[in-house]
Amino acid sequence: MKIISKIILRATFLVLMFSQCSLFAEQPDILAIPEVAREDVICFSLYTVNNNTLKMTAQLYPLKENEDNYIRLEVKKNGQWQQISKAPVIKDGWTSHFRVENWDSTRDRQYRLAHGKNAYYGGLIRKDPVNKEEIVVAAFTGNSIYLRDGGDIPKGDIVENMKRLKPDLLFFSGDQVYDHNNHYAYWLKFGRDFGDIIRNTPTITIPDDHDVGQGNFWGAGGKKSLSQAGDDGGYFKSAEYVKQVERAQTSHLPDPYDPTPIQQGIGVYYTSLNIGRISFAIIEDRKFKTGPKGIVSHLGPRSDHINYPDYDPQDLDIPEAELLGERQLEFLRHWATDWQGADMKSVLSQTIFCGGAHLFWDPTRRIYADFDSNGWPQTGRNKALAEMRKAFAVHIAGDQHLATIFHHGINEWEDAGYSFCVPSIANLYNRWWDPLTPGQNRLPSTPEYTGRHKDGFGNKITCFAAANPVKEPKSDDKLTTKSAGFGVIRFNKKLRKITFECWPRNVDITVPNAKQYPGWPKTIDQLDNYGRSPKAYLPELDFQSLTDSILQIIDEASGRTVYTLRINGNKFKPKVFHPGVYTIRYGNEGLTETITGVRSIDLESVETLKIK
Repeated sequence: MKIISKIILRATFLVLMFSQCSLFAEQPDILAIPEVAREDVICFSLYTVNNNTLKMTAQLYPLKENEDNYIRLEVKKNGQWQQISKAPVIKDGWTSHFRVENWDSTRDRQYRLAHGKNAYYGGLIRKDPVNKEEIVVAAFTGNSIYLRDGGDIPKGDIVENMKRLKPDLLFFSGDQVYDHNNHYAYWLKFGRDFGDIIRNTPTITIPDDHDVGQGNFWGAGGKKSLSQAGDDGGYFKSAEYVKQVERAQTSHLPDPYDPTPIQQGIGVYYTSLNIGRISFAIIEDRKFKTGPKGIVSHLGPRSDHINYPDYDPQDLDIPEAELLGERQLEFLRHWATDWQGADMKSVLSQTIFCGGAHLFWDPTRRIYADFDSNGWPQTGRNKALAEMRKAFAVHIAGDQHLATIFHHGINEWEDAGYSFCVPSIANLYNRWWDPLTPGQNRLPSTPEYTGRHKDGFGNKITCFAAANPVKEPKSDDKLTTKSAGFGVIRFNKKLRKITFECWPRNVDITVPNAKQYPGWPKTIDQLDNYGRSPKAYLPELDFQSLTDSILQIIDEASGRTVYTLRINGNKFKPKVFHPGVYTIRYGNEGLTETITGVRSIDLESVETLKIK
């Protein structure tokens, strides 16, 4: 009987998989590239400014054979346009790339891109909002284009809300393009949809699996994949295709921490960006990740899903399997200690570090563990969270088709940081957070799916919110019933608080009674992102002549950095995680001063160390 049940279950999932494939088969494979007037040949632009270096990408429609192959970057000065840079057009993807050093970040500058005699595209390069008390980030994921019955999904409501919100940074975490064969045409469509906001706002775009032509993606350091499923690890598309995607989506980001290419000559883009004294680490959580095929037991019709409940999560933890890879872990270690010009920190990536859904596509289809999530490999996941919490960094990501707030745990519940997975712009593949047992330690009057749980890989996570779709929607094309929308993250530098907002589609967010998805907004403290309970403290530090000092705690027994942060004010009581002797390093815009031999005190003890 058990064998027959498994056969029936397997057949059911195969039918569901084929129905899922037919959904995407109904969509046109190639979006037509419109013929545009020659004065409109520049489709859109992307830019960032970091450490007084402007980087910008101009995205063009195809040029004609005899047209000029250069784009000019001009800024307005004293009422006149002045050319400051000129760059060639790369015909493989039709992009042009600019880098301008010694950029004045203290004031807004009007810019325009020019081609030939009559083609112009312009916007505003904003000054660095260092004096703003609150820095606002708008975050997006999953830009599906077509409805199930055909037709475009408009994005105008999002664009209008962004014009009302005026965020300081836009973050598109992946799947900007859902076509698996023609990134260029759909990337132009992305620009037509969102160009009116990204032309005037610093924007981070990072590609995910669909952008590089795969349903799921485990980069495995850049090796060649033998299947479009990608579960053997690597890229299925050619290296040239992948390079074109990354050139279009990431060339405007700050220079990578370590630009050494991976296999097949594919580049990297992991880096950091400072906006308004918030430091953002931009990481590639797929590029070095090991593929599951042949590494773990096959417990379902697909090698990346576990569909049967009879398994031991510990058997899935492969210590040698990579997640971020040592290169990115080293970057996070360095970034966590560098607080120059930063008051708070955040990590941006494609997806969150846990299995954040149980039901896939159909509310009766339960997946016990999803290897596409960053809950696996568990050892790699824990390494990543351990480095992130040393910077008290919150994690913002997408990909899951489902908005969630989790507080992550490594050894104990809530001993690491928070993550906010934002909702899809347009959601054609529903998922639900639907644990089989009620969560423990829930807040009063909160749903049973909140509280402490273990995901399908045994990772400790605490759920605070999940924007589950309606299980029986009255209409397939109501975006709100599918939990589509976008996220807003507010960094309050004065209070060192972080607020998560989760907005549905087709809602004016400025209306006083506008409602977010249930569970939002939620505000956390910066220090909550290293939630590990102390075993001892160091004496309270009283910086008598310094305010908002950078502070670093080093364990003298191991020589390891416990954590680094910029404190709020001039007093701080450092927690430590075992009794011992510690070194304290501190300074205003660098760790310039050192105190050694500081002994820990008991949790109940009161002691002050005055620092002149």
